[in-house]
Amino acid sequence: MARIAGVDIPNKKQIWVALQYIYGIGPTLSQKIVAQAGINPGVRTEVLTEGEVNRLREIVDKEYTVEGELRREKDLNIKRLIEVGSYRGSRHRHNLPVRGQRTRTNARTQRGTRKTVAGRGKRRGVAKK
Repeated sequence: MARIAGVDIPNKKQIWVALQYIYGIGPTLSQKIVAQAGINPGVRTEVLTEGEVNRLREIVDKEYTVEGELRREKDLNIKRLIEVGSYRGSRHRHNLPVRGQRTRTNARTQRGTRKTVAGRGKRRGVAKK
């Protein structure tokens, strides 16, 4: 198994797919990295030589922010928004959607499971006297 950026990438997958197991590398970026290294994107990871793996490792380490460093950077950005007291920071603090989505319906993933409220239900359909 090849180890790039502290992640064991799978042997049986094509190299452009295997690189996506690294946090911060998606399909487009993996294609770009493979092209930079001069490797055929369709070749399997197990077929790569040690030199090719080293080239990939160098490109990822030098030019891209991935794994722990990227996670840390994202966390610091969110903490900064919270400390500044911005609207987005307050949404992060209260675990609500940040990018303008509605919360009256939907947003269950962010808000968590439903909380039942006493006094709702039976009276709803009853007409006034």
